[in-house]
Amino acid sequence: MPLFELHSRNLAQEQVAHTHDFHQLILATCGFTELSMEGQGERVTARRGCLIPSSRHHEYLGDGSNRTLVLDIPIAHLATIEKGSEIERLFDKPRFFSVPPALNQLTHALANQLEQCPALQNEIAILLLRALSMYLNDASPSAVGQLGQHCISERLDLVRLDAWLDQHLADDIRVEQLASLCALSPGHFHSCFRELTGVTPLAYVQRRRLEHARTLVRHSVLSLGHIAMLVGFRDQGSFSRAYRRYFEISPSTDR
Repeated sequence: MPLFELHSRNLAQEQVAHTHDFHQLILATCGFTELSMEGQGERVTARRGCLIPSSRHHEYLGDGSNRTLVLDIPIAHLATIEKGSEIERLFDKPRFFSVPPALNQLTHALANQLEQCPALQNEIAILLLRALSMYLNDASPSAVGQLGQHCISERLDLVRLDAWLDQHLADDIRVEQLASLCALSPGHFHSCFRELTGVTPLAYVQRRRLEHARTLVRHSVLSLGHIAMLVGFRDQGSFSRAYRRYFEISPSTDR
């Protein structure tokens, strides 16, 4: 059961006025929402966020084309997470706050992840709260960006990816499959993977295939055609060409 409720919403052109018994964080990635709390009104945009403490009356009206992350935070659950008391202090009063580029980029990335993997809403919510706490407690914007990159890098577990690849070298491997193993969207996985490894995911897969093939070429009696099939090449010719480009020697000579 999730500790928090995190949703990506489109807030409609409909006036809503209410209170609720949980804190709420509102961040937009596009569009805007007019929001007021206890006489203080502003526009929530990609550059302006909002913190609504529990039991505070507020009203809002969306533009009908916004994309907004709404995070509901039951007060009792804050005690169960790391630095929950620091996050609780964010809600000591109603407030609007400027959203720096690093936090905006992180919000975009996490909104995409939420849509891809709704079951990760707890992890995404905690990351958002940690990033916001760092920013509002005078951390540098770069630290907020580094937090996001660190958490993404943790998901790119190359040992686990290598183990999966080694079991599927003969298959047609797609970036979407690799991204799903890390609970990331394909686009975000691609950029993070390249930043971490220096190569694209498909280039990494090709390298893994060829390195495995070289072991078989040198230490097995399998035919080159059979090896090509085992590591995912459609025929021996394409395998031999790729092998020569990568190792600067043909597989028959290497053998």
